[in-house]
Amino acid sequence: MKGTTYNQLIAFQTIVEEGSIRSAARKLEMSPPTVSQSLKLLESNVGLTLFNRSTRRMDLTDAGLLLYERTKEALSSLSNALESVNDLSETPSGIVRITVPRFVYQVYLCPIYADFCAEYPDIQLEISVSDAAVDIVREGFDLGIRFGDRVSPDMVAKKLTGPLKGALFASSEYLQQHGMPKTIDDLKQHKYVQYRYITSNQLAPLELMQDGERVIVEMPCTMIVNDTDLEIDAAIKGVGMGSIVEPCVQGYFDSGELVPVMQEQWASYPGLYLYYVQNSQKIRRVKVLIDYLVEKMSH
Repeated sequence: MKGTTYNQLIAFQTIVEEGSIRSAARKLEMSPPTVSQSLKLLESNVGLTLFNRSTRRMDLTDAGLLLYERTKEALSSLSNALESVNDLSETPSGIVRITVPRFVYQVYLCPIYADFCAEYPDIQLEISVSDAAVDIVREGFDLGIRFGDRVSPDMVAKKLTGPLKGALFASSEYLQQHGMPKTIDDLKQHKYVQYRYITSNQLAPLELMQDGERVIVEMPCTMIVNDTDLEIDAAIKGVGMGSIVEPCVQGYFDSGELVPVMQEQWASYPGLYLYYVQNSQKIRRVKVLIDYLVEKMSH
């Protein structure tokens, strides 16, 4: 690979991630023939075919897959290092992409993102709201926010919040009709609105504390949803009880639209963490967002 260049590898990585030469060229703001030529030169340098090509698809060969996996993180680190040097004498600018679950946006980001944009007008902030698990490297994000136990161990993680309680709740009308449960056994006589994870398609278990131990509670399921807003709305309308982390529903508790149920038995979950690839915090536009979120969400 003596003649292989950084730009050839970048072109190769982008073709893999975008699925075609044409899409890669669009992302790289280059012409398709230029990207195609970079790929040919790379294949010539390594002496192996990296893609099996057809009229409709480009599939990685075994050699291509190995090269992609072995160079992905190294190229990301090198790109970040080059960019951090360029940033030294400049005002933070450019695009910063962050992915967050819906409740994180609603509870934590919604009140503060406009102030960040005003403070850093040269930064284009892109917020992607998704409850799915996101590979930030593959999807091209700079940062993500997730529960601590869901952050990949190869990521740098910064703690944003302490542990969060998993709230169980219902509307006052529902409780007037069905009664307030006092024990876990009582819950078997109640209806439950259950959440399904988008990525794994698994149902989220209802976990409560009993005699100092965490237990999974089975309740008759009246509705299944894959959106936290819908789960809350169904509980407000009396369809059944719901369960979600406490900050999502604190406002509804305050207004009386929802009522906490068996609060002393709520289980705790790991706090929220900001996560990113090593060295990306050295890029100024990324670093200022990291510092901003840590400051605002940690207090």
